[in-house]
Amino acid sequence: MQSKAASTEQYLNELPDDRKEVIQKLRKTILDNLPKGFEEQMSYGMLGYVVPHSTYPDGYRCSPELPLPFINLASQKNFVALYHSGIYASKELYDWFVGEYPKYVKTKLDMGKSCIRFKKMDTIPYKLIGELCTKMNVSDWITLYEKNVKKT
Repeated sequence: MQSKAASTEQYLNELPDDRKEVIQKLRKTILDNLPKGFEEQMSYGMLGYVVPHSTYPDGYRCSPELPLPFINLASQKNFVALYHSGIYASKELYDWFVGEYPKYVKTKLDMGKSCIRFKKMDTIPYKLIGELCTKMNVSDWITLYEKNVKKT
C-alpha cells in the first residue's frame, strides 16, 4: 500500500495506532544507526532513506529524477516491510543477515529479494535492524549500486 503522504509526519499520522508505534520504533532504529549522508524523505509512497542528488546526481536508474534509494519502510496490509537495497545487491550482506536473523527471532525469516516482512509486530529484531543499517555507508552503497545494479 503506497501512501500519498507528502511528509514523514503525515505518513506516520495516517497509520493505525498499532502500526504507528512499530513504524516509529523502526524509524528511530534506522535514524539512530544509518551512516551520515543518507537522507530521510517520502520515497515510493513509503518512508525512504536515500542518497540525495547533491551526493549522487545520477539518481536512480529507473527514475533518474529521484534520488538513489537505499532503505524503505512501510506498513503494508498484512505486515510491516523493510526494503534494504544493499541486501539485494550484496550476497555477503544477505548471507550475514540470513545467518544472524535466527539468533534474534525464532520464527522463519520472511524475505524477498530486498524485502523483509514482519507479520508479528512483537518479534521485530530492532537491534539486528540497527546493526544492518551500520553495515554500509553512502560511498559503499554507491559503489555497490554502480557495480551490481545500475544499467549502463
